[in-house]
Amino acid sequence: MPLPRAFYDRPSLTLARDLLGRLVVRDVGGERLAGRIVEAEAYRPDDPASHSFRGPTARNATMFGPPGHLYVYRSMGIHHCMNVVARSGSAVLIRALEPIEGAAEMARRRRVEEPLLLCAGPGRSCQALGIDRSWDGHDLTRGTGIWLEEGARAARAARSPRIGISVAVEKPWRFVESGTRFASRALARSSATGRG
Repeated sequence: MPLPRAFYDRPSLTLARDLLGRLVVRDVGGERLAGRIVEAEAYRPDDPASHSFRGPTARNATMFGPPGHLYVYRSMGIHHCMNVVARSGSAVLIRALEPIEGAAEMARRRRVEEPLLLCAGPGRSCQALGIDRSWDGHDLTRGTGIWLEEGARAARAARSPRIGISVAVEKPWRFVESGTRFASRALARSSATGRG
């Protein structure tokens, strides 16, 4: 069952922590690909690192729509990144997944065999699942194409500064499941003991 709209209708910081352990499920011609979220980053409209900081545009319009939709953009003209839309111009970037189902198909799409490299990063996750800009605005609550399911929630999470941004870098809005080997980047020793 896909997670309901009410699950997403929360502040992005709350949602980011609660996304850890949930499953991202993709139906590809009847084949089920699934990855467990192990790393996520929160973005808000009052955050200079957020695409929504300067208000609605054609590119970020999905962030200002109803919660529970995918916001997909292309980073540096190369990699696609998928975000889960939260409340009021906020979103959560899915940074890394632990492959659960369909790893062979993910490996074919990524052209790598190492399980730790299949979805370790937002671009890799999108490539493994076949997510591009055409999925921007997709309603995750419909249970078709791509959606989120309950999964096994993360018991403990660490927080750290976000990755790959040049402003608001001090904000500890990156959430990583404690002990995972599937994160896009290892946590610094000082943040690895934090509890979310």
